[in-house]
Amino acid sequence: MGNDIIKDKQPLIKNRDFVIISIQPWYYELGSNCKNIALELAKHNRVLYINIPITRKTFYNKNESSGVKKHCKIIRTKEKQIEQIGDQLWQFYPTSLIESINWIPFTSAFSFANRLNNRRFASDIKKAIEELGFNNIILFNDNDIYNGFYLKELLSPSLYIYYMRDFLQGYSFWKKHSSILEPKLIKKADIVVTNSLYYRDYCMQFNPESTYIGQGCKLSLFDPEKINVIPGDLQQISRPRIGYVGALDSSRLDHKIIQIIAEQNSKWQIVLVGPEDETFRISELHKFPNIHFLGSKTIDQLPSYIKEFDVCINPQKINFITNGNYPLKIDEYLAMGKSTVATKTKAMELFAPYVLLAEKPEDYPYLIEQLLANDGKEATIQSRISFAQSHTWENSIKALYETISKYLYTY
Repeated sequence: MGNDIIKDKQPLIKNRDFVIISIQPWYYELGSNCKNIALELAKHNRVLYINIPITRKTFYNKNESSGVKKHCKIIRTKEKQIEQIGDQLWQFYPTSLIESINWIPFTSAFSFANRLNNRRFASDIKKAIEELGFNNIILFNDNDIYNGFYLKELLSPSLYIYYMRDFLQGYSFWKKHSSILEPKLIKKADIVVTNSLYYRDYCMQFNPESTYIGQGCKLSLFDPEKINVIPGDLQQISRPRIGYVGALDSSRLDHKIIQIIAEQNSKWQIVLVGPEDETFRISELHKFPNIHFLGSKTIDQLPSYIKEFDVCINPQKINFITNGNYPLKIDEYLAMGKSTVATKTKAMELFAPYVLLAEKPEDYPYLIEQLLANDGKEATIQSRISFAQSHTWENSIKALYETISKYLYTY
């Protein structure tokens, strides 16, 4: 393949071979940043998306996921390891099993075992690269600290890109070794790209070639002009409706904020749309008559709920996970033109002109009152929509191309 770079105001990388590894396999049922990135890259380049390798424990244990079942079957039969899923896009099922090693207490011993896992993984990737005739590859690592740690050395790509979109060190599974290994991986990457300014600042401590490329959003469903149906389970809930859509995850959301809002004004109806974790299921919030848990909905149902909210909220905790995490739901709220109150984090600073930010839980009721009293101006609504619609995958990939081209021209 060629190595063409069109140099203009927005550089376009063309005719390159990209290999993508990710913490999420292509067959994962939910969408992901990395899948959207792969689709955008494949418009002008060949892209091989590598599914995450299967551990020996997963292979021999019963797993109900259809994607994992298919992967395990391919491991047994060694058939159809490469599947074409687009004009210039393939997914690959590695067949070498890796070992479950996260239990190892010492990072030095973990790293030794992880190198062995990486060698098996790299050997599979090399076979796929050869079969497809990929050359001079650009390796894009989507936040996979462990499986991608030694691939720069083992695959010798022309460019190794590390993409940080989540602070995995904040999760119990990852924190044991990732706090030591991720900074090392960031340092040895050729370039690092992030979807939040907070992550860029974090990465720049270890690698000056760290760049914020923004966040793409698929907002075609979130068009208020196309929605004219009020969900049945919402029709009996009176106004004003203070709403949230998304997973009710206690590691990210502060249930005390929701309680404060409910206690402030009994006439406010707090509507929560999304699956609950165990902490939320057993919380005192279920005792409040003005808090309504409507459960999980499909993505195409969410806009009809958001349209009927008077104020949208994102009652996040402030911790290592949330402080830099890009809040996709805020773009969804704004794309619907909705007034929004959210917890003030570093990542939310980008949204400050369009969202009221609460510095502490007690700020939420006052800010909600402000919006209920003064919101609704057409110019304000349209500015929110326009801002959200500027966050496209096309714009994010253009920023990635610019970063790649600067590196290739400089080094």
